[in-house]
Amino acid sequence: MSLKHNKHWSHTHSDYSYRPQNLPLTDNFGKRSVRTFVDFRHTNMPEGLDIKGFPLLCLVNLSYVSKVKVISFLVGLVLMCLIMASYLLMWDRKGLLLSEFPHPFRPVVIMTGATTAEDSLDRSFIDVKTLVKMINSNEQNTSRKVPDEKDVINTDPHFFSVIPRHFLPHVKSPCWYEELSGDLGTDPYKNNRFSLRSKSFKNVCDHMRARFHQNVCDIDGKRFRLRCLPYFYIIGQPKCGTTDLFHRLLMLPELKFNTIKEPHWWTRKRFGYIRFKTGFQERFPIEDYLDLFDLAAINIQVGISGNSSGEHRANEIITGEASASTMWDNQAWSYLHGNEEQTEPPFLAQDFIHAVQPGAKIIIMLRDPVERLYSDYLYFTLANKSAEDFHQKVVECVQLFQSCLSERSLRSCVYNTSLFNAMLVRLTLGMYFVFVLDWLTVFQREQILVLRLEDYAANLRKTLKTVFDFLGVGPLSEQVEASLTKRPMSNTRRAKDRILGPMLPATRNLLSQFYQPFNSKLANILNKKAFLWSYS
Repeated sequence: MSLKHNKHWSHTHSDYSYRPQNLPLTDNFGKRSVRTFVDFRHTNMPEGLDIKGFPLLCLVNLSYVSKVKVISFLVGLVLMCLIMASYLLMWDRKGLLLSEFPHPFRPVVIMTGATTAEDSLDRSFIDVKTLVKMINSNEQNTSRKVPDEKDVINTDPHFFSVIPRHFLPHVKSPCWYEELSGDLGTDPYKNNRFSLRSKSFKNVCDHMRARFHQNVCDIDGKRFRLRCLPYFYIIGQPKCGTTDLFHRLLMLPELKFNTIKEPHWWTRKRFGYIRFKTGFQERFPIEDYLDLFDLAAINIQVGISGNSSGEHRANEIITGEASASTMWDNQAWSYLHGNEEQTEPPFLAQDFIHAVQPGAKIIIMLRDPVERLYSDYLYFTLANKSAEDFHQKVVECVQLFQSCLSERSLRSCVYNTSLFNAMLVRLTLGMYFVFVLDWLTVFQREQILVLRLEDYAANLRKTLKTVFDFLGVGPLSEQVEASLTKRPMSNTRRAKDRILGPMLPATRNLLSQFYQPFNSKLANILNKKAFLWSYS
């Protein structure tokens, strides 16, 4: 095997990133000519030998072949077999992952010049400048057409029949009275799907069940119960401090969260998906979701009845919900519609929230998307974690995204479920401006508070005051404020993950350049340079 041939093989092996649809099995291997080291046309052969002397010719030619060349040929043959076997095995292992693609995404590999030791980990290089130009050129494709409200309502008539168009006046939380029918002795929480899967909420249901009849009120000879939706939503992003903010706000006496921190109802459970990898299971009806806020409703009803001995009036109690998937996760639509050609969801979670709560308050927690991705990787990857493994996964995901972007719009790639499932790290979750922009298509700017985790960690007291002002909570007593600020941070990085150390400089450099155009657009939208996360 010639040196030229060896170089060609090495180039193919590195560029295709082990993607089965890119393996050059059909096109190249059947057409490539093979030169052997045993050449029977030696120029120094004695003249006069004819075809009858062919056996002798073979022996004479073989005598001119050195042992080194024979060994080289055999070694090359063995290596070729091993490489072929590895490709076939890799194909077999990854074929199922890509079988769901309506159009296979082909990693785009653009070779550059000088490399570093860390770059050689994957032997694949990305022309980031070209990628950034592609992202910027797709800016005009980031706007979405907001669906008509009647189309939103028609997707789930029962849901919209349960929620009224107007809520009780003089009560801060969005609450209303729901008429009861049937026997009061019937267990109202018997079939609640959240209680069947959460021991903590089951205990809450046991407590509420025991006193349920005490909170039923009579109005014009009919029986009613008070129902409430969240006054505000902490909607994202994952690994950006939402859990810590949730637990601190729980310490406020006038704030009543649902018992389950992340019910994921708006994005998953109302469609019948608990985890997408386990497939469709059963829908969680709107009634089950409303049960999560019954404890707050009971406190509000007690205050309305004038039986409250607490320090806060009913109209001061507010409800909240903190599912970090609400901001970005709209994958259920692709599973429900079964339309492989549809790359963008027809409706987003915010369309439904706005349809029933046009005055809802939204809180978003963000952090440097580079650090967010590494934290996300460390938290959700269960085994064989390393900075090198993270680097390889990042390179492959950036290539996949670039390949998608060469064929489709930016929004299409961000929301594409097949592409998301193919990525080994959640790269698209750091493209904040796409999601923020979509939330601003239905909610007013003053209804959305966007925070940075870096500010939250550096000055907790100041950031919490910003949240309190946004929610209209306070002033707080010195005791409550001291308790809020002294509470240890929640959901910090695990000790075994801290041992792995930071990501590689090459990974950080690649991600910093990749996210830069997204950060720039976010800073423009919010008119705050802090969201540039300028990298040193």
